[in-house]
Amino acid sequence: MRYPIRAHPWARPLSAAKHAPHVWLFDLDNTLHNASQGIFQAIDSRMTSTVAELLQLDHQQADVLRKEYWQRYGATMIGLHRHHQTDPDLFLHLTHNFDVQPLVHSEKGLVGLLNRLPGYKLLLTNAPLDYAQRVMRAIHALPAIDGIWSIEHMCLQGRYRPKPSLGLMQQIVAKLGVPPQRITLVEDTLRNLKSARQCGLNTVHIFNPGTPFSGTHRGRSLYVDSRINQLRTMRFAPR
Repeated sequence: MRYPIRAHPWARPLSAAKHAPHVWLFDLDNTLHNASQGIFQAIDSRMTSTVAELLQLDHQQADVLRKEYWQRYGATMIGLHRHHQTDPDLFLHLTHNFDVQPLVHSEKGLVGLLNRLPGYKLLLTNAPLDYAQRVMRAIHALPAIDGIWSIEHMCLQGRYRPKPSLGLMQQIVAKLGVPPQRITLVEDTLRNLKSARQCGLNTVHIFNPGTPFSGTHRGRSLYVDSRINQLRTMRFAPR
């Protein structure tokens, strides 16, 4: 398993997390920016057309398969790799290689919020590294984090294990070398928060109406410490 890269040359190394008062894991899409206002549509469209081209399917068949693999594995790429031997790097490049700048929408004052939070900050995203870097630059937030843990770094025992993989969460805790009660995951997708709680992490659910199932998921109170609509309302209050 590869481990996260430094977000920028002056970022603290991962080893610094052990000495930080807290470790923050931030999702990217629909958490640090509103991907439902354009970016998700662009990615979904490219995924469908790429699946159709690679597997010689019509548009409707490709769209159904794309959604099925995303729900089953947490990433369409994994289903294509496991069942059709599609090159993961090629698929990620084809589906995320577009100009994100005009499609990005983030909260005012986001960078200030991130800078005020005490501790070590990691971006934990099922998106590819290059895309994550470009989005973070577009919202001017790359200098506010220490590292990026992207889907390329989520391969365990030869298989990709993105969120909500329990094995991934266990590996994160082990690699950080920090007690789970000193780690908080901030995330819009409830099933990802559920696996984080199973590992003992603090959880913050940022509600976005464009995130599938997040408004109706039963039992969310059992594994969500706090639920917010905007990051600016989040307070440092781990269990």
